[in-house]
Amino acid sequence: MSLTNDVQIVLVEDNPDDAELTMRSLKNSNFVNEIVWLKDGEEAINYLTGKGEYSKRDLNIKPRLILLDLKLPKLNGMEVLEIIKKNESLDKIPVVVMTSSKENRDLEKCYALGANSYVVKPINFTNFMQMTKEISMYWVLINQIPDE
Repeated sequence: MSLTNDVQIVLVEDNPDDAELTMRSLKNSNFVNEIVWLKDGEEAINYLTGKGEYSKRDLNIKPRLILLDLKLPKLNGMEVLEIIKKNESLDKIPVVVMTSSKENRDLEKCYALGANSYVVKPINFTNFMQMTKEISMYWVLINQIPDE
């Protein structure tokens, strides 16, 4: 997979408070150079596939990790996940679903669609920050993905 020296995490989250906490936690961990925050499912797909306002984006620069909320406007998280995992140029990018949903049917469907991990967002600020740091550390620094 073509990556620059910048570790890139794509955060797909419509809630500005959750996005701010996630980005703060990632930046405080001192190993993330670039975080792209996308606010809805349609924007996420456009970014990842280089469409619309992202038509000039270098598609050879792949994110190292996608953090995906389920409850999104325009396209929901499951629709985004399905599109990502059916796209040969995106399907190897790890997708971690970060959601408030504890519904077993959501969990099962996300794994059936190809999610790499499913985590329920903690309500507690400290726990949220720690969880985000640990998820990112594993998926960005430890996990290996195949070259394309």
